[in-house]
Amino acid sequence: MKNIIIGTAGHIDHGKTTLIKALTGRNTDRWEEEQRRGITIDLGFTYFDLKSGDRVGIIDVPGHEKFINNMVAGVVGMDLVMLVVAADEGIMPQTREHMDILGILGIEKSILVLNKCDLVDEEWLELVEEEVQDELKGTFLENAPVVKVSAATGQGLDELKDTIERLTRDELEEKDIQTIPRLPIDRVFTLSGFGTIITGTLISGKITKEDVLEMYPIGKECKIRSIQVHGQSQDVCYAGQRVAINLSNVKKKEIKRGCVLAPKNSMKNTELLDVKLNVLDSSMRIVTNHERLHFYTGTSEILCRAVLLDKEEIGPGESGLVQLRLEEEIALKRGDKFVVRFYSPLETIGGGVVLEPNPKRKKRFDETSIEELQRKESGSLADVMELNIKEHGETMVTLTELAKIMAHSPEELTEYLDELKTAGTVYEFPMKKDVYLWHRDSEFAVRQKILEKLGDYHKLHPYRYGMKKAEIHNTFLKKVKPIVFDAYVERMAEEGVYGRREEYLYLPEFTVPRDELFLKTEKLLTEAFTGASYDFVRFSEIELGKIPKETAEDVVLMMIDEGRVIRINEEMFTLASLMEQAKEKITGHLKTEPVITIAQVRDMFSTSRKSAKPILEYMDSIKVTKKTGAESERVSYL
Repeated sequence: MKNIIIGTAGHIDHGKTTLIKALTGRNTDRWEEEQRRGITIDLGFTYFDLKSGDRVGIIDVPGHEKFINNMVAGVVGMDLVMLVVAADEGIMPQTREHMDILGILGIEKSILVLNKCDLVDEEWLELVEEEVQDELKGTFLENAPVVKVSAATGQGLDELKDTIERLTRDELEEKDIQTIPRLPIDRVFTLSGFGTIITGTLISGKITKEDVLEMYPIGKECKIRSIQVHGQSQDVCYAGQRVAINLSNVKKKEIKRGCVLAPKNSMKNTELLDVKLNVLDSSMRIVTNHERLHFYTGTSEILCRAVLLDKEEIGPGESGLVQLRLEEEIALKRGDKFVVRFYSPLETIGGGVVLEPNPKRKKRFDETSIEELQRKESGSLADVMELNIKEHGETMVTLTELAKIMAHSPEELTEYLDELKTAGTVYEFPMKKDVYLWHRDSEFAVRQKILEKLGDYHKLHPYRYGMKKAEIHNTFLKKVKPIVFDAYVERMAEEGVYGRREEYLYLPEFTVPRDELFLKTEKLLTEAFTGASYDFVRFSEIELGKIPKETAEDVVLMMIDEGRVIRINEEMFTLASLMEQAKEKITGHLKTEPVITIAQVRDMFSTSRKSAKPILEYMDSIKVTKKTGAESERVSYL
């Protein structure tokens, strides 16, 4: 099932909210003021299902000029837009601004919905349709299908749903869920008994219940308590879904629209952005150096100053390289789209794409800086490297192999590799013969699977340190060489991603619970080994009562690992203190006598021959004794 997000756009009172109610049966105007005034002020969300079974999340964005910032926020993650035009009025100024914003933000798929068709005759409707299509020439809406409806009477609604299904079935690309999740926050509120709730459109990756993520730019760690998608509780939400998430460790007052929920250390706050700025053909403004602008991206609205790097000014229909100096911190990624509006009066003048989300301050007309940004705009060698590295997510790729793929020498790629490493986009694992490279997104996808597996393993085996490293390797990265996998595990353990104890991996917060069952089992085993003394009880002979055998096996292995119990052979166990006493007696005997026999050991510890023999074999293993030739005799190892 696809997760589809559709938005509305259009002038105030052209019937967007009424249309959505007709499609879904729900009113998206949440606030009393909205219902009283009959206009949408804030974002409204609801959904409906297509015949195919795909679920469509629908966003009702405000049409009034004063609420453009909310409209921009609603575009985040949108797959398709319905431009709603009232048949009795036609294209209006606000409609044009919405079209500009949608074009700037990269919306490509659209439907032109002529609403209120019941209010006009056929001749008028034809004139309005012709006028609208003339207005749309040269825009992303130029070839949009036209559907004539009446939200009031239901006319054309089935045709509209069929058109939506056709466009989303044939042309919509699946969202990338195997990448780092990002959730721009468009609403935050509290519910009694739950605490802080955030909503937004997950634009990439997936988020799982119990994940621990970070709220940018405030730097607050948040744990996912619960997830809802369209009012239904879920354990996982995916890119393309409208979600509501209940967070712990963070208060409502700490979060605002514009914050972004993403994994820890996956993004970096900034007050500087290097961008390509495009001024609209229709704009009446000229952007000059140090112009103060309103900057909109995702769900953020921030004031900024535009430092023009390669031009004195940018006029209508022109583009330029610009460093935006923000008045607040923000966390973005390269490639994010944005809109800018004039400071006063408020009107949309253009937008563009982020070329560098974490730049240093740049001087105007600096040739090196301009060349660097032009390379980033066109797709630098680093970009090509990144794409090739990402294609080897299952195996990693060596620098030598990458150089062959790209027809460059390893030396030529080193500068760009350093750029990718500095940005945190690529992990590097140096080996003796070559350097292995792995894309951050590929690592993140594997990491999530490993962490999920470790969590399940801890629930199933609470009295074990964790999973064997070799089992993790064979399950998730079997195509990666063991020595490279070891380097990866070592690095992640140092960063606190995984906990490691010798050959075992575990969740960093996991500890073996010394609970009632553990202590009861430990006591029972200790008493059994003490009672048996040097007659060594076989593990299978210990009466466990209601204690599960697997629990007893795990606890005894823990006791061995902690040095309190010794495995004599495959079936026999005893206390380490008893074997330490045995070692002292045998060592003392060998100081006065050159040889010790099984019979002497039997008599020394008042035990049987079948237990005396394992005692000497154990002493051989720890290099206290060694055979002289006769099976039953031993001499001092030294």
